[in-house]
Amino acid sequence: MDIAPKVTIMSNSIPAGPRSIALVGPYLSGKTTLLEAILHATGAIGRKGSVTEGNTVGDSALEARERNMSTELNVASATYVDSHFTFLDCPGSIELLQESLFALAGVDAAVLVCEPDRDKAQALAPLLQALDAAGIPHMLFVNKVDKATITVQELLEALQPVSGKPLVLRHIPMIEGEEVNGYIDLASERVYHYKTDAPSEVIELPGDEADTFAEARYGMLEALADFDDDLMEKVLEDATPEKDEVYANLTRDFQEGHIVPVMLGAAEHENGVRRLLKALRHEVPGQERAAERVGAAGANGTVAQVLKTYHTQHGGKLSIARVWAGTLKDGMTLSGQRVSGVFRMKGHEQEKLTEAGPGEVVGLGRLEEAVTGETLSDSGADPLPKPDILPAVYSLAIAAEHRDDEVKLSGALGKLRDEDPSLFAGHDEDTHQLVMRGQGDIHLKIAMDRLAKKYSLAVRSERPKVPYKEAIRKSIQQHGRHKKQSGGHGQFGDVHLDIKPLPRGSGFEFIDKIVGGSVPRQYIPAVESGVKDFLVQGPLGFPVVDVSVTLYDGQFHAVDSSEIAFKTAARIAMNEGLKQCSPVLLEPILHVDISTPSEHTPKINAIISGRRGQILGFDTRLGWTGWDVVSSQMPQSELLDLIIELRSATQGTGSYIAKFDHLQELTGRLADDVVEAHREEEAA
Repeated sequence: MDIAPKVTIMSNSIPAGPRSIALVGPYLSGKTTLLEAILHATGAIGRKGSVTEGNTVGDSALEARERNMSTELNVASATYVDSHFTFLDCPGSIELLQESLFALAGVDAAVLVCEPDRDKAQALAPLLQALDAAGIPHMLFVNKVDKATITVQELLEALQPVSGKPLVLRHIPMIEGEEVNGYIDLASERVYHYKTDAPSEVIELPGDEADTFAEARYGMLEALADFDDDLMEKVLEDATPEKDEVYANLTRDFQEGHIVPVMLGAAEHENGVRRLLKALRHEVPGQERAAERVGAAGANGTVAQVLKTYHTQHGGKLSIARVWAGTLKDGMTLSGQRVSGVFRMKGHEQEKLTEAGPGEVVGLGRLEEAVTGETLSDSGADPLPKPDILPAVYSLAIAAEHRDDEVKLSGALGKLRDEDPSLFAGHDEDTHQLVMRGQGDIHLKIAMDRLAKKYSLAVRSERPKVPYKEAIRKSIQQHGRHKKQSGGHGQFGDVHLDIKPLPRGSGFEFIDKIVGGSVPRQYIPAVESGVKDFLVQGPLGFPVVDVSVTLYDGQFHAVDSSEIAFKTAARIAMNEGLKQCSPVLLEPILHVDISTPSEHTPKINAIISGRRGQILGFDTRLGWTGWDVVSSQMPQSELLDLIIELRSATQGTGSYIAKFDHLQELTGRLADDVVEAHREEEAA
């Protein structure tokens, strides 16, 4: 038990200055609806929009409207009473997690939005882990409480195993018949009746709720007492603590990351939204605490950090940045770049500012060289920590429909990578394809939509090729001669090659054993070049590896011999020789570590076996309670859609990292199918 010293925090002590709040949560939890309700409740907007109608402040991008889901970070500022907040509404899809990780680098606290559904509890694990790892205070907002099919206690029992900190219920629902029509605040001991899109009304506590309230309040106090000796004594003695003391403990324990407060509501009707805002106003620490957490406390001059990059169609590049220190002014130079505009954001709307102070999250215009995660300063401040880039788990081979668009495609991909650093694109040296890699099928489909609609590029996609290789099993000595006479100087080259297999992973070696000048020294490099040229595509149609070729004899003609003649002779020898060396197909085998909640580990084992994989072992996932890491080796060809099956089997939470391990022989029907498909493709 971690007992904190008693700290007096007055319930009416409001941190000064602007604060930044991340709204995070799984897909369909209702974060964008919550943001809309917050903006309406604070008067930032006059009319509340709807996700289904496509008129919310957030999700203004075309691809977001078409999917009815957030596809990128949405930023909006609002003032509640006398406190200014900037809300960062993060996409819910696990495939867009990178957006959340960058946004979390610049917040004072986070609201984790979830549904009252025990089957979706596990989906919170990646976000809770990220919040805990970053030391960010966070509270849980159980949305759609009006549609709950389980009790609050049942929900907490399902959620607690995925949280590394105690979940502390702040209020309980008041139920009339089958309808949630209000809540009882466990700290203030007040009862509120919900009003649609309006503040709740204070009412008397119904008599039949008294026992439920008393039990829930005792549970809250008991959880808080774990971190305060004085409160512990009062709980043990059944003494009633003062409300100010309760609020002080709630605030301190939240700010220091001891607890995760749990709020209830229904954002669609603005139920519970003002109670959430009140908690944010009183309990979220001032920006100094976050600056200390990230290492920006005491920084000299002006320091800001880029949390998100947009390439707008009409306004150019826009960098969303958190100001950590100093005053950021329009026109000033940061990290060698001139700021061309400072903006307060409300979705796609921009309010021009002359300056922004510590704690504010603003848009900065036309910082062409700035990248997401970068620290900007006017004094050469040390870079602040930024999140790691998630490894890619899904790929598509892409190409411009029109050759004239290839340069344009390259530029557009660079801008997409600016906006989303977890998106990779590059030419595969083995397959000669342009491959786009990301976090899943949805992630890459969004990227393809942006290429088509934002950049007017016609782009086709297909499954990326697997970089198969081939090797030989037998040795052979092969003679190759190239002789051609067509008037004037002819062409003559003659070589004897010893072709042998090498151990797997050895690569290629060329050995010169010519004695007596049977092949002049100036032609030996040409022989090696001819051998290498043929190895690019062996008898099965794939690059040949793990082979040794020794030049041990040959003949030349004083007039007709040339480098090209000996190069051609070497190719002839290789072409005739390798066919007799029992060529065999090699497929790349990857080492794959799959992370999964322990309850799904048996499913993962079955998936690995079903994809021709070999399980190597099991371990617990470091820092993740109730999670396993299954180590395996799997053929690369089986990984192309692995992430889709993993997420389907693990409620969207499973993932993997993979790296090349070795090449392995592939024989039988599978090998025949690969070779035949390759030949058909070459002939097409």
